[in-house]
Amino acid sequence: MEARARKLGFDALRVTRPDAVPLTRERLPAWLAEGHHASMDWMEERADQRADPSALWPEARSVIVLGMNAGPEADPLALLAQKERGTIATYAQRRDYHEVIKGKLKELGGFLSARSGKPVKVFCDTAPVMEKPLAQAAGLGWQGKHTVLLSREHGNWLMLGAIFCVAELPVDPPETDHCGSCRRCLDACPTEAFPAPFRLDARRCIAYLTIEHAGPIPTEFREKIGNRIFGCDDCLAVCPWNKFARAARETRMAARADLAAPPLADLVRLDEAGFRSFFAGTPIKRTGRDRILRNVLIAIGNSGDAALAEEAARCLADPDPVVRGAAVWACGRLFPMARLDALYAAHGRDEPDPHVRAEWYALLPTAMEGPSASETCCA
Repeated sequence: MEARARKLGFDALRVTRPDAVPLTRERLPAWLAEGHHASMDWMEERADQRADPSALWPEARSVIVLGMNAGPEADPLALLAQKERGTIATYAQRRDYHEVIKGKLKELGGFLSARSGKPVKVFCDTAPVMEKPLAQAAGLGWQGKHTVLLSREHGNWLMLGAIFCVAELPVDPPETDHCGSCRRCLDACPTEAFPAPFRLDARRCIAYLTIEHAGPIPTEFREKIGNRIFGCDDCLAVCPWNKFARAARETRMAARADLAAPPLADLVRLDEAGFRSFFAGTPIKRTGRDRILRNVLIAIGNSGDAALAEEAARCLADPDPVVRGAAVWACGRLFPMARLDALYAAHGRDEPDPHVRAEWYALLPTAMEGPSASETCCA
């Protein structure tokens, strides 16, 4: 089976039992109770199955966990200095890994089912399955202090999938922690999203804020986001175990050159059709044009590039209020006060959305009446 998996492009395969992760039954409810999942309500749904894989499919007796390398070909942190361009998380610069891996899991699962005569089910981030604890139980790696799976052979760039099967398969020994005293990942986080080693507060995580979070990005994080327009690689990129990592060898997981560092000036002009066309086949498309444009405007505000100021001003008339609010903030970072007064007269005076009005008030408190308490949520 391992030979078949490698032929399909997987770089690692290990086996464990569905009941091999008992600690998740305690840790997941505690994490949810602390609110560290932010607005990701789907983490609460079917939490009992998420915390206990044996409850997801009681007939399953074995879990095969597989990993596929998706490492970058260059240092992703180098792009943070190119402030006129957007930085996209490494995994999102390529074809949606769900589509690639899911098909390969089905093929391998079909092979296993035919050989064993037992049914299988495949999962790749499409059901309440916590692949990382299962991967550690199977010996594929361990969850580092940044909560991402780490491997001594592959670093922390593995994309994971799982096959649940009724057949009884020989299991592999679990992996132990090899982080030691290292805390590079924790110290690298721009927004201090790790309240402690091995714990992530999504409310402060740039990946959450730029992908999952639907509303205005809280003001305290905007400058720290820099030019990151989709996700964040900082805690991954600094891990010393990446000296063993390899770039993706699966051809359909090859990074797109035009997504390595796209110009903000091009991204900010994308309408709905242009957005769908440019990001077709990538995970970014699911996030939607308005949320990505919000992120692009935050990056423009952080660019210090006067040439991008007019692009931000144009977005003050965007139909989406979250985009308009981000445009107000970007304009406030790039234009002198006299121009801001003129922009307010043209766009802000009749602004219907309370959150956008709050953005204007933060810039020009003397030009308008202060917002009500309900309008200051993003301050």
